[in-house]
Amino acid sequence: MSEQARAILLEIEDRLAVVTLNRPEVRNAIDATMVNELHDALDGLLADGEVQALVLTGAGEKAFAGGADIAQLRERGSVDALRTINASLFNKIEALPFPTIAAIRGYALGGGCEMAMACDLRVAGEGAKFGQPEVALGIIPAAGGTQRLPRLVGLGRAKEIVFTGRILDAAEALQIGLVNGVVPDAEVLDAAKKLARDILQHGALAVRLAKLALNASSRTGQDAGLLLEQVAQAVLFESTDKRERMTAFLEKRRKR
Repeated sequence: MSEQARAILLEIEDRLAVVTLNRPEVRNAIDATMVNELHDALDGLLADGEVQALVLTGAGEKAFAGGADIAQLRERGSVDALRTINASLFNKIEALPFPTIAAIRGYALGGGCEMAMACDLRVAGEGAKFGQPEVALGIIPAAGGTQRLPRLVGLGRAKEIVFTGRILDAAEALQIGLVNGVVPDAEVLDAAKKLARDILQHGALAVRLAKLALNASSRTGQDAGLLLEQVAQAVLFESTDKRERMTAFLEKRRKR
């Protein structure tokens, strides 16, 4: 199944959705139209219930997403900031019940970097560039950047990246844990899809609850996190999928 919109492209095949940011002429800058279309697309995937993994990428070779649309951003005031326009979208991406993978080629700056960090995993091309240069524009990375970046790379490193606004290459991003892997630029999307397919081989409910528990680990104390982990495991212990997969293991066969 495929669907085309002005600002994004959506393709679904065998439980895997690929969403492409489709404004290559402006480095896939995130404008209001793109935000609205992404909300609609994600809501549709949730309502449909077919998709169990998502790859998010950018059209063209120059950018995953070069950031928010600066022309629109310049005109926003305090009320707009409190509406959390981009942050609400990125929170929705992070909270999706299935794994999400950002396939990053070219620039992922500002809001583009924040969007990538909202995904569960990140695969980057060798020529990818990352950064949070908002302070150069008199603002901060306020669509989750000040929260997600420290969780990925550590507080001290995150402060240095945000305060200086400098650009990181793919090798450094891998070294500090901002991305999970680096591949040749031409192989980024295929590598992300392969990673998604590897995940799709496993129990959908187990992966879903694992994501829920792992996400909770960064927001709650250990006691609450351990409690959620125990409840998730209790649900899985009663699932048909768990029994079938363990039976297959014990019988030396692989469940398809």
